[in-house]
Amino acid sequence: MATATPGARPTPEHIFNTLNAFQTTAALKTAIELDLFTAIAEGSDQAAALARRIGAAERGARILADFLTVHGFLTKQGGRYALTQESALFLDRKSPAYLGSLIGFLASDRFKLGFDRLGDAVRQGGSVAAEGDNTKPQDQVWVSFARSMASIAAPSAGFMTEVAAMAQGQSVKILDVAASHGMFGITFAKSNPNARIVALDWPAVLEVAKENARAAGVDSRFTFLPGSVFEADLGEDYDLVLLTNILHHFDRPTIEKMLARLHAATKPGGKVLSLEFVPNEDRVSPPTAAAFSIIMLTGTDAGDAYTLPEYDEMFRRSGFGSTALHQLPNGPQQLLVTDRP
Repeated sequence: MATATPGARPTPEHIFNTLNAFQTTAALKTAIELDLFTAIAEGSDQAAALARRIGAAERGARILADFLTVHGFLTKQGGRYALTQESALFLDRKSPAYLGSLIGFLASDRFKLGFDRLGDAVRQGGSVAAEGDNTKPQDQVWVSFARSMASIAAPSAGFMTEVAAMAQGQSVKILDVAASHGMFGITFAKSNPNARIVALDWPAVLEVAKENARAAGVDSRFTFLPGSVFEADLGEDYDLVLLTNILHHFDRPTIEKMLARLHAATKPGGKVLSLEFVPNEDRVSPPTAAAFSIIMLTGTDAGDAYTLPEYDEMFRRSGFGSTALHQLPNGPQQLLVTDRP
C-alpha cells in the first residue's frame, strides 16, 4: 500500500491514481485477451510488429504496451518491449504457470458490479446482490469461478500436500469441501497414489471437477458428492478435510455449524487444512489478506476475513484442537492446520 515519504509535501497523486485504478484492470484484461504478452515473448517486441501480431492498430498497441510498462508488466528499451519475470511466468500463454484465465472471474462484470454498489453494501453491512447467501447454490457464479480459477490453485495445493506429508504415501481418505475445479483434491491424489478423495460441491460445479480429474488421470480415486456441506451426508472417518476458500463466506455462527458437522466426519487424529486470507489482529496487515474483507462485504451477506485467534476459537468451539498458521511461500494466502483430538 502506498504511503507518503516522511517529510515530503503531500500531493494528490495517490488519490488521482487510485481513482483511476480501474484503467489498470482494463488494460491488463485487454492485454490478456489480445495475447499481447505471448506475442512479445515470441519476438513481436516493437509496436508495428506487435500490432500486426495481435490484430490491432499500431497506435493502440503502442499506447497499451507503454501503459503496461508504466505499471510494471513490461520493460521498454530502444523501442523494444520485453516481459518482466512476473509477466513471463504468469502471463505468457506458453508458460506452465499461466494465469490468464483469472480474468474470467476476477475481471468479470459480475465481480465488479458489487463494487459499483459498495456504498449500499457499506450502509447495509453486507452484499446487496441476490446471490449474497452462499449457503444456496449459485451455479452461474461458481461454475465461472471453477473454470477461471483452477490455474492459481496449483502452488497452494502443492504446499498443502507438503504440510500434510502426502509424499509418504499412507492410505488416506480426504474430504474436499467446496471442491470447485477440483485442483486441490487432484493435487493430493497425484502426490499420493493411496489417497482417496470425496469432492463435495453443487452438482453443476462438480461437472468441472469431474472434467479436471479425468484429464489428470485420477478420477478413479474420486467420489463426487453433490450438495451442501450444511445438509449432505458427509460420511465419516476422514483423515483430512480440505477447506479451501470457503470459511470466509459466512459469519461465525454459520462457520461453527459447518465445523461441527466436519468434526463429526473426521476421525480422531485427523486434520483440517483451511486455505484462507488471514489478517493480523490489527486487521490492516498483511495488505492482501487484510484487504480481502471488502470483497466479502460486497459479495456475501455476512462473510469476512478472520484472524488466527478468531479461527482458533471457532474450531475449538466446534470440538477441534489447536490451529497453527503457515504463510504460503508462493502466494498471498495463509494455511490453517487444525488438529482433531
